[in-house]
Amino acid sequence: MSIRPKILAVDDEELNLDIIEHHLVRSGYEVVRAEDGNVALQRLEENTDIETIVLDRMMPNLGGMDFLERIKKDARFHDIPVVMQTAAAASDQVLEGIKAGVYYYLTKPYEGAILIGIVQAALQEAATKRILRERVCSYSRILGLMRRACFHFRTLEDAANLAQYVANCFPEPEKVVFGLHELTLNAVEHGNLGITYAEKSKLVKSGEWSEEIKRRLNSNEYRGKFASLTFEATPEAIVVHIKDQGEGFDWREYLDFSPSRATHPHGRGIAASRAMSFHDMEYLGCGNEVRCTIKLAKTGA
Repeated sequence: MSIRPKILAVDDEELNLDIIEHHLVRSGYEVVRAEDGNVALQRLEENTDIETIVLDRMMPNLGGMDFLERIKKDARFHDIPVVMQTAAAASDQVLEGIKAGVYYYLTKPYEGAILIGIVQAALQEAATKRILRERVCSYSRILGLMRRACFHFRTLEDAANLAQYVANCFPEPEKVVFGLHELTLNAVEHGNLGITYAEKSKLVKSGEWSEEIKRRLNSNEYRGKFASLTFEATPEAIVVHIKDQGEGFDWREYLDFSPSRATHPHGRGIAASRAMSFHDMEYLGCGNEVRCTIKLAKTGA
């Protein structure tokens, strides 16, 4: 990995590439340029440390969606987050991109601060996934014997450690760890600490999110709250039940990734967990409980 995160910018308009490069370089990134999808594929071969791709959708020769299809089929590039540039009203295009694996969007025209915020969010999520996968397989052979357990957790650090630990109880820990991480973090952040979606947007934008988490964890109002995770394994399935002590929320709008949130730096965790980590994911009651299931393949006698 480069000292300065390396970003691949792909756009057929030289002026657009100049603007992207200007903003990213000023913020400490190294930029590799490509004027279409074919050149971008060549740049990926030449630069094995590309960490994020800012991709224009409409280009000659090899367009954005065709380029995306190519890299998602290549194990070397599959996990590189892609930030796609799209037209303001193109919700159908956003949905098509989501299905192809794009979760970060820039709506043209956009300000430099928006570009930096989205790129930072993509890099942070990719780094989190990488760390979780690296740490998750420490005790999988022993923890795979676990059949029932209950845990209480209070902080974001507790949530991350617990997600890594419990993931090892599953046959494919690297598949479920991200979902467990997102849902346990939500139980603390949005559940027990009561931070709303709108509040988090403001806190992330102002750079005050971490400090506000610390403040609430240490306040009299929230200090005594904890969340719980129960685990149960049967021959048919593994079920995890996560419950917080918050007031709940309307989870329905977050089960699928919405184009209306495509340009936000957060808000993907529930939809991504449901799509990638579990076979079934069900919210209960007022939304302060979620049950996640991995079905186990039956073996012959």
